[in-house]
Amino acid sequence: MPFSKLGLSQKLQLAVAKSGFTTPAPIQEKVIPLVLDAQDIMARAQTGSGKSASFVLPILELLSRKPYEGKAKIKVLVLTPTRELTLQIAEAFNTFGAFLDKKPKVVGVIGGEGIGDQLFEIQKGCDILVATSGRFLDILSKKQMNLSHLEFFVLDEADKMLDLGFAEELELILEAIPQKRQNLLFSATYPQKMRSIASRITQSAIEVSIEDEEPTVQNITQRAIEVNHENRGPLLRHLLNTNKWELVLVFMSSKRAAENIAQKFKKHGFKAESFHGDLEQEDRNYTIDAFKAKKLNLLFATDLVARGLDIENIDCVINFDLPRSPADYIHRIGRTARAGKSGTAISFIGLEDAEHFNLIEKRSNIKLQREQIEGFLLSGEVIKTEKGPAPIKGKGKSKKDKLREKAALEAK
Repeated sequence: MPFSKLGLSQKLQLAVAKSGFTTPAPIQEKVIPLVLDAQDIMARAQTGSGKSASFVLPILELLSRKPYEGKAKIKVLVLTPTRELTLQIAEAFNTFGAFLDKKPKVVGVIGGEGIGDQLFEIQKGCDILVATSGRFLDILSKKQMNLSHLEFFVLDEADKMLDLGFAEELELILEAIPQKRQNLLFSATYPQKMRSIASRITQSAIEVSIEDEEPTVQNITQRAIEVNHENRGPLLRHLLNTNKWELVLVFMSSKRAAENIAQKFKKHGFKAESFHGDLEQEDRNYTIDAFKAKKLNLLFATDLVARGLDIENIDCVINFDLPRSPADYIHRIGRTARAGKSGTAISFIGLEDAEHFNLIEKRSNIKLQREQIEGFLLSGEVIKTEKGPAPIKGKGKSKKDKLREKAALEAK
């Protein structure tokens, strides 16, 4: 089905074509007509599925149909878990709205930048506000933002927001926005906790997911290379020197590990940088822009870039440290082979990683042939993890007991 059949105006179709899209992704084909029909949506969509356009395009279409009202008022609120995804979605609204008669005023607000300047931008007039949830609550607490005209409430990567304490913050947000609104929720997974949050936002959402959606992208060549932990750095240099990869993304388990290994690889002559949450926003923007422009070709990153960040033409993703969960594995490797291209994902498996990677394979529905590379052969015995004793019921304090104790202390 072409975009012309989805109910979008000629001007939005022109912006879509200029952006290089010819046919809608499956999630777009399902969601766009429902949003245009004023339905609440609860969509299950993997990273890289094209979900951002599935809400950006119909929201722009619906806004463009309304008469001009003078100074812009906040009609759309989009909340995301990361700064990079916030900026990316704000950019998508601007890109797809480029040819509309009245271009909507889009403001993106993130942590790490001056809150006063951001509030001033909102107060000057704003149609669409895209924000990280934490920074949105900071601005909300100033009580200088009018949300009474809000029509659309969008949560993107909602399951990731659970890790950031979003469930506790939600009540403050729902109190601040009108009860009558259109709710659009997007999440890669819907565990029970996510469903309970969704039920607090909307009782009438249509659930959307893509039938037979594969958990891994077909165009990714997945490899598992066994190597002792101390040989991972030398093996990575060997792989980089023997393959013609232009852009390589390497996932590390911590900010410190990403920083340290980037410095080591720079000393070996690689155009490398680290990317993690402790960087100033200016440095984060510079690093990502340099990587996209191929001024850097090797990026050592934490899971901060595993979701939402859209970087084209990454040839290879390497799990230097394995992800904690199978879902994170899927998100990481999904950074390559985007927009129908092919790519490679390599995981380093040490003696202490074997059981964990077996679990990742089982949950991800894959089974990879283990490889070893001459000169970096794995040696030693596989380390098996021992399970600790089962918890004894009644020994530990419940959450409610802890909260009661805390409240009692605060009342004194």
